[in-house]
Amino acid sequence: MAYRWINTLTDKDITPHATFLNRRQIMGGALAGIGLAGMAGRASAAPEGLVPNSYEDITSYNNYYEFGTGKDDPAKYADRLTIEPWTVQIDGLVDKPGAYGFDDIMQQMSIEERIYRFRCVEAWSMVVPWNGFELADLLNMAGVQSGAKYVSFETALRPDEMPGVAYKVLDWPYVEGLRLDEAMHPLTIMATGIYGKEIPKQNGAPLRLVVPWKYGYKSIKSVVRITLTDTQPPTSWNKANAGEYGFYSNVNPEVDHPRWSQASERVIGGGLFSKRVPTLMFNGYEDDVADLYAGMDLSKDI
Repeated sequence: MAYRWINTLTDKDITPHATFLNRRQIMGGALAGIGLAGMAGRASAAPEGLVPNSYEDITSYNNYYEFGTGKDDPAKYADRLTIEPWTVQIDGLVDKPGAYGFDDIMQQMSIEERIYRFRCVEAWSMVVPWNGFELADLLNMAGVQSGAKYVSFETALRPDEMPGVAYKVLDWPYVEGLRLDEAMHPLTIMATGIYGKEIPKQNGAPLRLVVPWKYGYKSIKSVVRITLTDTQPPTSWNKANAGEYGFYSNVNPEVDHPRWSQASERVIGGGLFSKRVPTLMFNGYEDDVADLYAGMDLSKDI
């Protein structure tokens, strides 16, 4: 691990959920008197220009195809998912393979707050105040063996609780993968909460991956298995359409998706008449992660 990421933002920097909503209500009342022209403005400010989306935005606008392909399907149907008890199988090239209980994992991890940009491949974005721990800490707990080069992840597959898997939108279960150095990077976390609350089921409860410099579908939800391997693992969207979804899936405004531009993005919650904003290389984390890809052709190694 190159370094320990230091979060310069504190509790005081996160817009409290209740305060955010209250400000929106105040703004809504004020704007009602001045017309729609003012609706593009955001209701609060945060350091470095990162304004966390409201809890409502974050938990009601989701992609989680196991519960349906509509943005509101996860919030409608994810309550069926049983998350207690929950175990994560960690195996492959590790010293201590086994089924780790979620509570046992939490007792050994240090929970931090991370305010990250979130960029979907569909060209919309949010800012999310996650709570979670560095994936490197979990992998080190299991003991990474010297031959490991990649980390694969698998989402729960429960047809009785996940109505979306009745449709062959993807080859279930959902799987993802990272190179080991990406997985061990200090920015890569396993999220367990949002806005200081337990992470909602539609957002990947009880445990999901968050890799902020990659498109959102890389941040696999409701993880039940983590495998260390010496070969590049398959990933769900790459299996579905390798021509549109590469293994790396780094946010790159210079490489368009075959069916739409990635140069700009629509900010969720930005208002009815808000303009699209330019997308940043590696989603704004270029200084932190660009060296991971030194020497690679990022127009081909997508």
